[in-house]
Amino acid sequence: MLPLCPYANLVDEMRALFFDSVVLHLLDTYRQPQPDENEALIRVLMAGICGTDMEIMKGYKGFNGVPGHEFVGVVEKVTGGYSNLVGKRVVGEINLGCGVCDYCLRDNEKHCPERATLGISDKDGAFAEYLTLPLKNLWEVPKGVADEQAVFTEPLAAAFEIVEQVHVRPTDKVLVLGDGKLGLLASFVLAQWGTDVTLAGRHEAKLALARQQRIKTKRAEELPKKKAYDVVVEATGSAHGIALALDMVKPRGVIVVKSTVAEGKGIDLTPAVISEVTVVGSRCGPFPPALEALESNRIDVRSLVSAVYPFREALKAFEKASEKEVVKVLLDFRT
Repeated sequence: MLPLCPYANLVDEMRALFFDSVVLHLLDTYRQPQPDENEALIRVLMAGICGTDMEIMKGYKGFNGVPGHEFVGVVEKVTGGYSNLVGKRVVGEINLGCGVCDYCLRDNEKHCPERATLGISDKDGAFAEYLTLPLKNLWEVPKGVADEQAVFTEPLAAAFEIVEQVHVRPTDKVLVLGDGKLGLLASFVLAQWGTDVTLAGRHEAKLALARQQRIKTKRAEELPKKKAYDVVVEATGSAHGIALALDMVKPRGVIVVKSTVAEGKGIDLTPAVISEVTVVGSRCGPFPPALEALESNRIDVRSLVSAVYPFREALKAFEKASEKEVVKVLLDFRT
């Protein structure tokens, strides 16, 4: 039985999903956060359940608290400046650095060794009625972008990070491994470069979504038994994904690793040495190109929404998100 919430009986209360390191609970009374200096209080409109959220339920990062990091919301209060943001719809970058280390001073807070990460590490996240973030982390959502689109900004930015890190040439053959949310978004972004992109996965309904965007697909079991691709994006969400990527990438090719998994597994990098393969870890990405792609409708994210649940049915939403054919489940705080 869940102990009495330590934040109950306070004036500023809200509903929230709380993960106690073992079980996910929907609480009616949880402490509403208050913004520190140069922060905003944001009322959440919609939030998306991500593969990382599902891994947290398995023990990833040892997190306990309010998960969730994909959101769109309305600024209700600011401290320290940017008062023009009050009443505006925003999305937010999820890393909060210490502000004083070399990484932060070089505008690289996502690698600050003391950072907190919204809904993932040391910071309550978006599966609650309210959250706080630094003002510098916020981006205003263009008027023409619906909430159901805006909630994809953070994962779409992570897909754009691939082309920020790796020079993908029009002549390259690119393979995206994994037909989940991030794999689909990565294939959508890479296709914008006029590149020969193939998405490989195990779920026909998900692969069909890529074909609707004129992206080639293959069943994972039908992949050629040879090193055939210049760039391989590993987005399987599986501890076995890197080994498969090493089987697929050409000598002197590039593997971009996107998966974050709770399961620990040893990785034999000998093939990477022998074939002189470059392995690139890839995480959060730039919000401006993601918002521009949504505003211009260059990338269709609406087709990825498998289900929308009111927040009061959040536990059912997590059950739905665990189904194999499901792509993206959204939580709607507006109802």
